[in-house]
Amino acid sequence: MRLLMQVVIPVEKGNASALDGSMEAAFNNFMNMANPSVAYFFLHEGKRAALFILEETNQSKLMSYNEALFAALNADITITPVLSREEIREHL
Repeated sequence: MRLLMQVVIPVEKGNASALDGSMEAAFNNFMNMANPSVAYFFLHEGKRAALFILEETNQSKLMSYNEALFAALNADITITPVLSREEIREHL
């Protein structure tokens, strides 16, 4: 299943983790585990944020993806199943 994962990092934790290198380590760890096909980094309401598109068939792996970012960055995480334009056409 294709998933859109949005990660929003609180300002204080983001500042501290950017300075001590733990933000880079957390994202590298996540990227190595999840192997997202798309990764974008941006600001969301004044907070550091990231958006990933990944394929995952094993739902239990989502917990390990989330926990690494929760623990390291105090991140708010939203995961939403998504379809491509071609996939949605099949169902309309």
